[in-house]
Amino acid sequence: MQWRRLIPAGLWAMGGLLLDQASKVWVQETLSPHVSVPVWKGLFHLTYVLNPGAAFGILRGQSKLLVVLPVLAIAFAVWVLPRLPQTRRGRRVIPAATGLLLGGSLGNLVDRLTRGAVVDFLDFRVWPVFNLADVFVVVGAGLLVLLLGLQGAE
Repeated sequence: MQWRRLIPAGLWAMGGLLLDQASKVWVQETLSPHVSVPVWKGLFHLTYVLNPGAAFGILRGQSKLLVVLPVLAIAFAVWVLPRLPQTRRGRRVIPAATGLLLGGSLGNLVDRLTRGAVVDFLDFRVWPVFNLADVFVVVGAGLLVLLLGLQGAE
């Protein structure tokens, strides 16, 4: 088991968390709630909303569950990362992907614990409003699934 593999993942996680939280502070200080500012009219807007639920607003009113689930996911990621087989391809990507997943999870968890809801602001008009933490979770999870699938094929 290689616990030192957690260091790069931790750096990615901290970077993702800091970038996410800085963007949310900027949004809260710059934008008014529910006001949409076009960046590219009709395609991409900045729209500040507070989401008390999970993705797409599901699980509203389930604040305890929305705190427990990311904590369990974070604990699982920290437990599994040192146990993953280390291949040439995965040596750099797995810690980065895991770190992005952790950083995004922590970013939204911090929001729930400090604000009672998640700050969302990226609005592509055809998708529910989301934030950088959501991007990091999706990209990190996608990379892990892709890479672990490729490793299984080797």
